[in-house]
Amino acid sequence: MSLMESTEPLLSVRDLTMTFPGRRRSAPVRAVDGITFDVAAGETLGLVGESGCGKSTTGRMIVRLLEPTAGSLTYDGRDISHLSQRELKPLRTDLQMVFQDPHSSLNPRQTVARIISDPLLVQGSSAADARRRAVELMELVGLIPEHIDRYPHEFSGGQAQRIGIARALATGPRLVIADEPVSALDVSVQAQIVNLMERLQRELGLAYLFIAHDLSVVKRVCDRVAVMYLGRIVEIGEKERVYAAPAHPYTRALLSAVPLPDPAAERARERITLLGDPPSPAAPPPGCTFHPRCAKAQEICRTEAPTLRTTAPGTARQVACHFPEAA
Repeated sequence: MSLMESTEPLLSVRDLTMTFPGRRRSAPVRAVDGITFDVAAGETLGLVGESGCGKSTTGRMIVRLLEPTAGSLTYDGRDISHLSQRELKPLRTDLQMVFQDPHSSLNPRQTVARIISDPLLVQGSSAADARRRAVELMELVGLIPEHIDRYPHEFSGGQAQRIGIARALATGPRLVIADEPVSALDVSVQAQIVNLMERLQRELGLAYLFIAHDLSVVKRVCDRVAVMYLGRIVEIGEKERVYAAPAHPYTRALLSAVPLPDPAAERARERITLLGDPPSPAAPPPGCTFHPRCAKAQEICRTEAPTLRTTAPGTARQVACHFPEAA
């Protein structure tokens, strides 16, 4: 969407981990396993991977809807990893989230006016000021202000997601976590929401962490891409380099499944089929967690977990693989 405006990160995530306790006698589940990345002001970072890889859990930890088990979150130079809810309250104006299912994320018993106004009321705005701001936000996201006293069920899915975006923008955030914001919408509506988010970023200078599994959408909206597998980041870099020459076998497999608009190119391309299903995060395999499904796996892959490292001097792309593809 937008080029980074600063070399200093707005958000720094270091070794972030989330472990959920197991039920009864089952083992704990490590949903996120020590991930590290930065998001710069004005940048869009895409976080992609299969369902269950830990993408949404990562987003919820960043806005502190979940308490991280380990690691650190630094926002604008301040460690927010373990702030109390009272200490977090001023930061809520800067960090907001757009959820996947627009209707389930909106209170069906509240009017749109109340839904959009709530973040402002919590921050101390008067009811009159909050309502005026809600009307402005309705116009900003392309909704009819006269519908402000309607309820969520009176809107389509795309309109409901616009309401969710308006609510997220109410406090004037600098960073928005967009958790699969278009995956629950029709394809034609997806394009409208993506266009809206691009325009809002240009006008308001927003940074996005764009969580998705649709790689076509991610290619359209993101500056950089981080690929997750079983709670870990296996590749991260500028989208042009990652899409043109993926270095990790998992990234190559994901991109090979993206449809191509040219029928001849689609027929001629190599389609990579992964073996089996992703392992359970409650019982991850030793070494590289991808090795049971990787055609390139060797003995070191079964015993030693690879760390993220740059693929070539002078490049920003990193890959966690013992035998990465040549960039």
